[in-house]
Amino acid sequence: MTRDEDFEELRPLLFGIAYRILGSVAEAEDAVQESWIRYQSAPAHPRSAKAYLAAVVTRISIDVLRSARVRRETYVGQWLPEPLPTDPLRSDPYEDPERSAELADSVSMAALLLLERLSPLERAVFVLRDVFGLGFTEIASAVGRSEAAARQLAVRARRHMDDGRPRFETDRRERDELAARFFDAVRDGDVEGLRDLLAADVQMVGDGGGKAPALARGVIGADNVARVLAANFPVLAQIDASIEPREMNGQPGAILRDRDGKVVGTMALDVLDGQIQMIRSVVNPEKLAHLGPLADVWAVTREAKDARRRTT
Repeated sequence: MTRDEDFEELRPLLFGIAYRILGSVAEAEDAVQESWIRYQSAPAHPRSAKAYLAAVVTRISIDVLRSARVRRETYVGQWLPEPLPTDPLRSDPYEDPERSAELADSVSMAALLLLERLSPLERAVFVLRDVFGLGFTEIASAVGRSEAAARQLAVRARRHMDDGRPRFETDRRERDELAARFFDAVRDGDVEGLRDLLAADVQMVGDGGGKAPALARGVIGADNVARVLAANFPVLAQIDASIEPREMNGQPGAILRDRDGKVVGTMALDVLDGQIQMIRSVVNPEKLAHLGPLADVWAVTREAKDARRRTT
């Protein structure tokens, strides 16, 4: 294989590694591109393109994450990862359905937020070992540690992750049917219908990053969440905004668009035991550019408020 062919075959794996370490689509794509540049300029063809490129993209991602963590400490409001459409799973280098399901769970918003608790090295080792199954010889080379140290990092990371590992509905058909009913109820402003689908302790959080009005700043409880959703989304329909169901980060979700089809924001749902446990929305435009042309979310919000006043 040529270097071009090697790289293109490994691109999904490299993106999957970088995105899980960074929680950012844009930064992951930059890390993959930088890996390609370094691969091209390597004086000799590596014995294993996979090991070489996995190591390079990991090192780049660790460096980026260290600086990103400082920025996140001053982030305005709730920080959420950049939403990733995964239908089909973009970051899935496997064709085995069982492995695909595992990868979908590992790229979920809940899993990525759990990874935020780890140090950059722990996070990288966990992704390489527990998500993608690389050997400790390759992992040690990637993170610049001995094999013994890499194994210790893996044990610590796994312990932290096991303490809060998210659980999701295993029946995909059931999960998707529940999500479809949820979005129908949202469009209709059906408070009772929404209550039936929400867990009693459901939470709804939003990420506007100070760049856009977040849909919700920590709403808890089925009654409160149902009322917030029912009060806001039918008004958006009055101004011709639309909800496009999409799988986001391996879980049911949607993209909210304005009348021109431009992206306003995204939603992702955690579903377990036949109920929605968590709703996460991202409207920070800096996290949505990879999804297509962006709407002016402030203008959409003003128009929605005007529409609400006219109907009350």
